[in-house]
Amino acid sequence: MKSENLFNVEGKVALITGSTGGLGSLFAEGLAKNGCIVILNSRSQDKVDLQVKFFKDSGYQVHGYAFDVTNTEQINKAVQQISEQVGNIDILVNNAGINIRAPLEDFKDEDWDNVIGINLTGTFKVSKAVARGMIDRNSGKIINIGSMQSELGRPTIAPYAASKGGIKMLTRGMATDWAKYNIQVNGIGPGYFKTEMTRALYENPEFDSWLCNRTPSNRWGDAEELLGALLFLSSSASSYVNGMMLYVDGGLLACV
Repeated sequence: MKSENLFNVEGKVALITGSTGGLGSLFAEGLAKNGCIVILNSRSQDKVDLQVKFFKDSGYQVHGYAFDVTNTEQINKAVQQISEQVGNIDILVNNAGINIRAPLEDFKDEDWDNVIGINLTGTFKVSKAVARGMIDRNSGKIINIGSMQSELGRPTIAPYAASKGGIKMLTRGMATDWAKYNIQVNGIGPGYFKTEMTRALYENPEFDSWLCNRTPSNRWGDAEELLGALLFLSSSASSYVNGMMLYVDGGLLACV
């Protein structure tokens, strides 16, 4: 295959969960710019409609489906509608996620259930629904969004770290079960990027200084620097890559 075709995703149908803001919106736009037919998702129909309009005004091929990643009935219905109305899902990016901060000894049970439910169980449920069609077609790409906390802990976010550590192992488990169907399941573990979720951190001078000194690249990441990893894992360039977490972290995990 010619090198210029290795990263070609033009015409592929890509579903990105939690894609009406933050990194999910960035991932959706990155795939849309490279010719994907993008499926936007949120629990809120209003947010989906607004994001669809924004993307269409930018000239992208885009559709929107509101569903809750923890609700099996909603997921199955949406996946069926997407298949009938848009086309078979070639690429799934499991991006939907939340973080709730509190000391672990004070963490509410319902908040634990919410974090694990959306971040980890939601990834399992959506992947299972989408994978059935991929198995039938003997082709597919699933990309699970992990975190530095797939490997490291930090104070006040133990449930989030547990969910993202679970994402790493779920990715390996999915690859183990589904590689024989020519489905590549991999993950992206973002380091520290300036997003709405990390605003409290990068606006804190003490944390900002600590992070820049701790990271070999000596800076925060630019969110667009995640798109190369996304395109690689979405395309035939990664046809023999399976069960891996690709950390985009400026070298943070490489050193102590």
